[in-house]
Amino acid sequence: MAETNDTSMVSGTAAEPSRGFSVYKPGQGYYTRMGTVVGASAVSLLGILWMWEYMKAWKVGTVNPLYVAAGGAIAIGAVITYAMYYLVFMKPKSVDFLIATEGEMKKVNWSTRREVVGSTTAVIVTAVVIAVFCFGIDRAFFWFFAQIKVLDV
Repeated sequence: MAETNDTSMVSGTAAEPSRGFSVYKPGQGYYTRMGTVVGASAVSLLGILWMWEYMKAWKVGTVNPLYVAAGGAIAIGAVITYAMYYLVFMKPKSVDFLIATEGEMKKVNWSTRREVVGSTTAVIVTAVVIAVFCFGIDRAFFWFFAQIKVLDV
């Protein structure tokens, strides 16, 4: 029997294993990755449902159109799922972007609940005041033009 000599182990570094379905930088950027998956999944499901309805009208020989639509939707879903997995978990450039995005989001100075409620209240009150003012001006012009007989009421 011949002995195999693994030179990578002799030098102290293991050979890089095949990547397969491994995750690039696991544990980093968890929330941005999961948010991306949830958002992309929602959009993908809507697209798959649209394609399902569209493909029900396809005629492929004597095959039931429902089977064609189901097969097409499953195939499209599989392609989208693999593409999403590749982009969010395997491709170094996009993964590094998501990790950096999460890092930047942690640096954001988020407003307190009190500040948000105060700002929202100010916006709503201002919008109501402007709406009432515009309504009053509109009524005044309506009354004025009705008095000078420009409007037939």
